[in-house]
Amino acid sequence: MADKQYLTAREAAEVLSVSAPTLYAYVSRGLIRSEPIEGSKRARRYFREDVERLGERKELRRNPATVAAKALHLGMPVLDSAITLIADGHLYYRGYDAVSLATTQSVEHVAALLWLGQLDANTATLFGTAEQKLPSRCFTMQRRLSELLTEVTPIERFQLILPMAATEDVAAYDFQPHAVAHTGARILWLLTLIAVGRNSSGPDLVRTLQEGWVPHNPAAASLLRAALILCADHELNVSAFTARCVASANATPYAVVIAGLAALQGAKHGGYTDQVEAFMAEVATPERAVTVITQRLKRGERVPGFGHQLYPDGDPRATALLALAAKTCPQEAAITLGKTVATQMQRAIGQRPTIDFALAVLANALHLPPGSALALFALGRTIGWIGQAIEQYQLDQLIRPRARYIGPAPQLKDN
Repeated sequence: MADKQYLTAREAAEVLSVSAPTLYAYVSRGLIRSEPIEGSKRARRYFREDVERLGERKELRRNPATVAAKALHLGMPVLDSAITLIADGHLYYRGYDAVSLATTQSVEHVAALLWLGQLDANTATLFGTAEQKLPSRCFTMQRRLSELLTEVTPIERFQLILPMAATEDVAAYDFQPHAVAHTGARILWLLTLIAVGRNSSGPDLVRTLQEGWVPHNPAAASLLRAALILCADHELNVSAFTARCVASANATPYAVVIAGLAALQGAKHGGYTDQVEAFMAEVATPERAVTVITQRLKRGERVPGFGHQLYPDGDPRATALLALAAKTCPQEAAITLGKTVATQMQRAIGQRPTIDFALAVLANALHLPPGSALALFALGRTIGWIGQAIEQYQLDQLIRPRARYIGPAPQLKDN
């Protein structure tokens, strides 16, 4: 059997249910990429991605209804997008490797890349005055919430305060790309300040988070920056699709982000971080890792934070973030615990950590306030939602799929 990226000629022909000559014809027409196998004069290997894509296209012609239904769950692409690519175990933002961006670029520059396609954009123009345009009564409301509802998490504060800010931002109704980008900058500043419970900022978004959450640990800034960038976008996940649907109705970027937050909180999306944190609290110490993992597996329970369907060889975002966390906070017990749990899961069932696990480890290692792992996820993903909205506004097309009715037949009147 060839490795996961390639297929042999026999395997490719079997997937497509065609003969070898037909396979070679597809290659000559440019439908399937192939390359010679080192050490062989004639044998070639074929890109699995191309073979599977061609197979889906053939199935679409034969049975469009079935393919459409499957497309809603990690199936055939249903929307064109120039923002994010997930391929061969890597994540790219407009052609740039996201892991590389996380350690070399600012959050503001990555936002400009996703929103306007300009990594070298003048971020001072985009973000410099955004904070000054935020309504002061949002911060008055935040203080009252903190006094009245002490258990409200950052993401819940986001959802309570954003609608108020939306009523005072008339510029949010301008759907031109640069205008939406400026609205996005205002929203991102507002959420950052809400997350740390402040009404004044540091020099940039990351420093504002660091000074508000871990003021005595400046080194944490690089870790927070990486987390935000790695969470910025992930193609057409449930919150991004929700954001695009809302944008397609010509709702404002505020409504887009509010809708995205609602989807993100779900237990099968960003809310999954809560399950990871509960699991890590159950393990508590490295010595208990094997016992807790074994007990969960014996009960038929999934261990949260491991195994991503789009990354069979491991989530590159988690790998990068965990490595940076270990480098930044090498003495923290949370780092040791995370390494032990990851090692035991790899040994037990061959699964590697996801970004949710990495965020939970990061939050524990930096001793961030409760709900911070999900707040980081939300702050980072807000960048992506704004980018998805800009792209959808430009399409100017309502997303309105049809449903296949499977209920009772209509009751017809007798003549």
